Amino acid sequence: PFGMVMTEALACGTPVIGWPHGSVPEIVEDGVSGWIVGDVASAVRAVGAIDRIDRRLCRARFEARFTADRMAGEYAEIYARMLSGRDSARREPGARCA
Repeated sequence: PFGMVMTEALACGTPVIGWPHGSVPEIVEDGVSGWIVGDVASAVRAVGAIDRIDRRLCRARFEARFTADRMAGEYAEIYARMLSGRDSARREPGARCA
């Protein structure tokens, strides 16, 4: 599952606070676009420190990483590599696509 709520928050310039599970570590840049916390006490401290996160930078990180044009372009590149034979469609189980 992809963190759509987190990317929507970043698109609005809203910092995200989350635990390091699921897609949180892939979406939230700790100290840049929000805080990744390990417990409730850390989450409370993160709320108190949220003003240290630049909302404009949250939006900029969204623009750099999660716009539809950018993501569609990356999918198109992967498909083109696969069709040209430069990237194997057969991968070992658990192997990451790059």
